[in-house]
Amino acid sequence: MRVGLLTGGGDCPGLNAVIRAIVQRIANEGGTCVGILEGWRGLVRDMTVELDVAQTEGIVGKGGTILGASRTNPYKNPDSDLAALQANFKKLGLDGVVAIGGDDTLGVAYRLYKDFHMPMVGVPKTIDNDLMVTDFSFGFDTAINIVTEAVDRLRTTTESHRRIMVVETMGRNSGWIACFSGIAVAADYILVPEVPIDMPHMTDVLKRRRAAGKNYGIVIVSEGAEFPERGTITIDDKLDTFGHPRLGGIGMIVADRIERLTGFETRSVTLGHLQRGGPPSAADRVLATRLGLAASHLVIQRRFGTMVALSASRIIETTLGEGVAATKTLDLTYYDEAAAFFK
Repeated sequence: MRVGLLTGGGDCPGLNAVIRAIVQRIANEGGTCVGILEGWRGLVRDMTVELDVAQTEGIVGKGGTILGASRTNPYKNPDSDLAALQANFKKLGLDGVVAIGGDDTLGVAYRLYKDFHMPMVGVPKTIDNDLMVTDFSFGFDTAINIVTEAVDRLRTTTESHRRIMVVETMGRNSGWIACFSGIAVAADYILVPEVPIDMPHMTDVLKRRRAAGKNYGIVIVSEGAEFPERGTITIDDKLDTFGHPRLGGIGMIVADRIERLTGFETRSVTLGHLQRGGPPSAADRVLATRLGLAASHLVIQRRFGTMVALSASRIIETTLGEGVAATKTLDLTYYDEAAAFFK
């Protein structure tokens, strides 16, 4: 058996642990693995590298992905790219492909399986934790730990200068990172896409905290949080190949409004790609390894059109179609618990 592996979309802590697990299990069964470089671009342009156990044994703690990644969408230019992709698949002699990525990467895998019966198995990954079929995705734990460490460092300078600090996190249109990290750092207020921004209430909370003797404040805001009157804030008007805008800038706007409405000196920090970088946490290494082993098992059994997911601490099998059916927004139970601290 010859299996192709690719990592698409944004990089994510834990990707290399998945690669290592798949290569090991396929090798155990007497098969071989080929790494497809830079996501779907590698299959379109025939960019590959052979993978073996010795080459991948030490990568479990390495951040990013040794295969590279891109947001290439072969359906963007179907006349040329889809034909090349299919030709290269045959040329490589692959029996199956494991696509490791978020909803865009897995969406392409699903369409290739449905349209051309290409043998695909998916592994979900995203720091945003916004994939519907899996309780948690690897990369998320690392991301919230990075936010937590960053805010712990920001707290000392914020307190020294008696300021309000607004910290903008990733997460796109889901508030998982902002909510979990906000709880972890005891933020004075948390803003998520699922709850419209209420400036009067937030500034009232910050004023009451200051009057009670707390001489600084921490506000965590997800990049996709929205003001009722203007919607999501974007960096520019450009869209990626999957039609997504580039979110960002909400932190600066929130900070400016807080300062104008309260009179408190306020600054903003956008953590950006720091949240995706560096080595994965132990929890993400374990989850990624489990998902990789389960995905390779599906390939060996030739159970294509499927993907693996985490459900109630167990690794389960589901369909690729179900995996990309919808975006998982924040479970507001978590937000209600966080809001107990800023009523």
